[in-house]
Amino acid sequence: MGIAEGLVSWPEELVKRYREFGYWNGKTLGQYLWEAADRFKDNEAVTDGDIHLSYRELAILSDGLALELSRRGFRQNDCMVVQLPNCWEFIVLLFACARIGVIPIMALPGHRSNEITYFVDHSGAKAVAVPDEIKGFDHQSMAWQVAEKCPSIQDVFVVGDCIADGSIDLRSLIHPAANEEVARQMLDDGEPSSDSVAVFLLSGGTTGLPKLIPRSHDDYGYNFRQSSNICNFDSSTVYLVALPASHNFPLACPGLLGTLYSGGRVVMAKSPEPDGCLKLIEMERVTVAAAVPAVAQRWLDAKVQNPGRDLSSLKVIQVGGARMAPELAAKVRPTLGCSLQQVFGMAEGLLNYTSFDDQEDVICETQGRPMSPADEILIVDEFDVPVADGEMGQLLTRGPYTLRGYFKAPEHNARSFTNDGWYRTGDVVRWHPSGNLVVEGRTKDLINRAGEKISAEEIENLLYRLESVAQVAAIALPDDRFGERNCVVVVMREGMAGLTLEEVRKAMEDFGVAKYKYPDQIEIVDSLPTTNVGKIDKALLRRQLS
Repeated sequence: MGIAEGLVSWPEELVKRYREFGYWNGKTLGQYLWEAADRFKDNEAVTDGDIHLSYRELAILSDGLALELSRRGFRQNDCMVVQLPNCWEFIVLLFACARIGVIPIMALPGHRSNEITYFVDHSGAKAVAVPDEIKGFDHQSMAWQVAEKCPSIQDVFVVGDCIADGSIDLRSLIHPAANEEVARQMLDDGEPSSDSVAVFLLSGGTTGLPKLIPRSHDDYGYNFRQSSNICNFDSSTVYLVALPASHNFPLACPGLLGTLYSGGRVVMAKSPEPDGCLKLIEMERVTVAAAVPAVAQRWLDAKVQNPGRDLSSLKVIQVGGARMAPELAAKVRPTLGCSLQQVFGMAEGLLNYTSFDDQEDVICETQGRPMSPADEILIVDEFDVPVADGEMGQLLTRGPYTLRGYFKAPEHNARSFTNDGWYRTGDVVRWHPSGNLVVEGRTKDLINRAGEKISAEEIENLLYRLESVAQVAAIALPDDRFGERNCVVVVMREGMAGLTLEEVRKAMEDFGVAKYKYPDQIEIVDSLPTTNVGKIDKALLRRQLS
């Protein structure tokens, strides 16, 4: 099956409407970069430690890498799993892929062989791009393990100082073309269509492994353009990428793409650790930073412990990925001396922002309003009947940047979308009197640990591989540090010894599972409670263990 066969098409009447209203403007990510390069030329675009790239340098290097990928046989609609840390090479590779229509699958640094293999198998990816090693984990060896199992893999690209035999040093391919203007024209002539897939983002996933989210150049371009307008990004913006850059939030909400579209400067942080990030904010005069609540909490604590840190350049901290407790939100302005902007959204599309004009209590207590006049919102009960204004219900949405279906997932799409194209977000929300949305929880069986969405079913399926486990339920429990922690409740097989948390984590490591999915807590019980229809009663479990 090719890429096109796995996609769900937009209705023609919506395509026409979105183009007429200018939401979709026919531009690709590569065109956005070159427009910025022509406009901002020698202005600094990317700062990564000692590496400083101007807009023109970024565009030229991206073109050079695009040509090198073409010489290696990469063509439009080929896929590449990209698992790189926050680094300048990630940005160059992203735009190089866009120039020739190669689709990057935005894997996260914490993913392991279990997830990477799935992404490759599901997409038929021709390459994997990884770092050599991060925090003692050998990503390069893992990539080769995946390549040995997946015959579609042609190349393993590596960023780092230790390049193994057979691997390709990605940096060695990043250089200007022999004739920059000829290269630009040639790539312009062969540019992909704006309605083709620009990137595959990853779903939080409530059933098994993440689904692939196709984002076209048209809809993703609108995503970061409109976000930039809402957030007042311009050429004075200095944006800190502290969360993994492959996440939708720091990538395009407005993220690094919105910053480059606006002529600002992107500062890459190696991790969201507070000491390094606060130091970068001070040194690079960062104006905007994005964080999940757990990270924001640590930044606040670090600033209290080090009040001498000069964060006067910081104008806004955006917080999203999970609901921020109002008590924590209220500490942002007095502690960091900047505005808080709450961001509620999803890689599947819909984005909501609090306004800088909102009252402080509204900013602290709500998760913003839809950013586009074309966003459609329904809040419904379990029978899809709209609830009364102000009442809680399940959030359904449609719009010019919200997907119409996951890639190659017809059964999942049948559950996640209504017949007329409404996306079932799985969020329980209500309208606030201000016109903003308040997120009250999730309908889906999902654990939201520090902004990382973990499928309870995936964790359960993994534990069922253990011979000693008779029954298991993975549930989310409240946690002061992570927002929610991953708790597994286990019934042991008769005659089997108890199971420890350390043993479960060692099994997860052996299975090649991302570390952030490891359980934080284990409870051994004699039996699991069930509902009247015989399903495991997770709501009761959560009440018993909270």
